[in-house]
Amino acid sequence: MNQLFLHSGAAPDAADVAASSERLSEPGIRPVRAVHRATAELRRGTPVLLTGETSLVVLPAETASARGLDEFAALARGEWVLLLAPSRAAALLRRPMPPEPEAVALRLPKALRIPAALRALADPTLPQATLAESDALSDCPASAGVALTLAKLARLLPAMLVAPATADAAERLAPLGLLAVRAADVLAYPGEVAATLTRVAEAHVPLEGAPDSRIIAYRAAEAGLEHLAILVGHPEQLQAPLVRLHSECFTGDLLGSLRCDCGPQLRGAIFRMAAEGAGILLYLAQEGRGIGLVNKLRAYALQERGLDTLDANRALGWGADERDFLVAATMLEDLGIHEVRLLTNNPDKIAALAACGLKVKRESHIFAANGVNDRYLATKANRFGHLLG
Repeated sequence: MNQLFLHSGAAPDAADVAASSERLSEPGIRPVRAVHRATAELRRGTPVLLTGETSLVVLPAETASARGLDEFAALARGEWVLLLAPSRAAALLRRPMPPEPEAVALRLPKALRIPAALRALADPTLPQATLAESDALSDCPASAGVALTLAKLARLLPAMLVAPATADAAERLAPLGLLAVRAADVLAYPGEVAATLTRVAEAHVPLEGAPDSRIIAYRAAEAGLEHLAILVGHPEQLQAPLVRLHSECFTGDLLGSLRCDCGPQLRGAIFRMAAEGAGILLYLAQEGRGIGLVNKLRAYALQERGLDTLDANRALGWGADERDFLVAATMLEDLGIHEVRLLTNNPDKIAALAACGLKVKRESHIFAANGVNDRYLATKANRFGHLLG
């Protein structure tokens, strides 16, 4: 058996009810709700039944608790495995993994089925864990990649405890207070979120250097996350207004962190739009290139140990860039914008909008290094292909 070594109001009227029922019957609404609820359960350490080609009980290693493990055991049969991204599995086994698979499965003996051991296996920022034997690999179950995708949608480390579900697992969910989600709905989630994006609020918000500004809030049906469109002047009257796709950055935008160039890019875009008289800044809820604030802080901790931005994300099991710009294209379509002058240094943003049918011309958006973010900017240029020259 493998061993792990730890180094230390008013009632609605009939019309309202009818409208609500019609809305719930629209394509995409219920799958979005199912995935959103499943991610919330996973974040609180509750197992979920993932149904598809085969049914799996899944539980994130990061949030697993004693109670969650008991609930997991009640629905599981057969071998328990820990699904990891190949990069994380390679670090644990201390040998290369093929990059092609979406997931690598490691056998999980009973001695490791405790919260502390699972967290150590999942999180490279904790006191490190290694597997003593090199034969810990197991066959990946069907839907293994979907299970890790579900963890990522929950903004958790992509490390998932999984096991085949018992034959009566679906019937036992309700008494245990657990949920099921279809693998197909997980895969369709990003597209469904974009397809159901709607305006929910709008207000005039004078900004420093851009007093004639409005903010429009968008929310996907039943998905919770909000994205913002900041309109300076009246860009909808222009054929090709200035546009900036800006992923939120709590540390850079709000706190003025020197580790990145996000704050200067945000404010610089707004000032330039004001100088030209109009523009649109889409403020997207995609912190840390889509890995979330907590995972970005973990990546920072790994960077303190010598990794660059790209390798730190991979060490956590994430891709170099997990963002999806379909939401941005949907927001621009709602605003009536089909041609843009895009403030960016990132060719992927240009390609993403062009793939959605927009006509895109790039406008350079470069800010000088500050003595702290020099390596970060060099990594952007040398490893992400950003146009900083």
